[in-house]
Amino acid sequence: MIYHASADLLNIAYREQGRDGRPVVLLLHGWPDDATTWDNVMPQLMAEGFRVIAPWLRGFGETTFHKKSTPRTGNSGILAMDAISLMDALNIKEFSVIGHDWGANIAETLAVGWPDRVSRIALLCTPPRLGGIPTPPFQHAQLEWYHWFQATKRGQDAVRKDPVGFAHIMWENWSPEGWFNEATFTQVAESWKNEDFVDITLHSYQSRWDEAEPDPKSAKLEKEVKSTQTLSLPTLYIQGEADGVNPVYTSENVHKKFTGPFQRIVMPGVGHFPSREAPDLLSEYLIQFLQSM
Repeated sequence: MIYHASADLLNIAYREQGRDGRPVVLLLHGWPDDATTWDNVMPQLMAEGFRVIAPWLRGFGETTFHKKSTPRTGNSGILAMDAISLMDALNIKEFSVIGHDWGANIAETLAVGWPDRVSRIALLCTPPRLGGIPTPPFQHAQLEWYHWFQATKRGQDAVRKDPVGFAHIMWENWSPEGWFNEATFTQVAESWKNEDFVDITLHSYQSRWDEAEPDPKSAKLEKEVKSTQTLSLPTLYIQGEADGVNPVYTSENVHKKFTGPFQRIVMPGVGHFPSREAPDLLSEYLIQFLQSM
């Protein structure tokens, strides 16, 4: 079932399982994906006594803007502010965050901006941006071709013409061959028919490399993330051994960003989408982490 919450700038669509009064876990999806990536994880977390909430990010699925005049921006800071607006709308003060891809960067941003509300974070498959992100070495820049493609006029035009075809390339290349079926992809792609999906996608990738300014509402928060070198809250980093966009070597030094309890797990044979590829094993790791409070 899909619920809707009226937040600051958005009508946010989300799924929820678990009872009030239980510890809250916010699940944030990445790109190109949607909240259904957690469908096989949520019941397992709920069964262990957690209340789990999985929203569709702005520009995805049934999450829509209240006003046409609101900028269609997608930098991590503004997405984190959306998440806080959802938690406020649901009257939730303290929570843990599990984020995949874009969601991982939103999770660390939430930890920077709201340390009194975020108790712990799990980051899946995408290294943190604490302290700012340097230009990647050529080897990794080649894998991130889609970032640079979206910074060009022709690339933007191509993405606007066929955003689903663009996303399909990522699903094909980021995990081992045969990991998904076309029926699942087609179902998820419905979320990308949101009229704001392309604008938010383009802004997300352009803003992270200073090819576009972050949303003005989040400029201060973005500066905080860049100036924050380390975090001390409990953190779990999960890496797919066969990740085709963020290989294992990209997370070897992630531990240096965290001064509190930290664990890095590499999942054998898993690519960039562990919640879809190995939900049972992923849930086991997440439950162990969440219960170690």
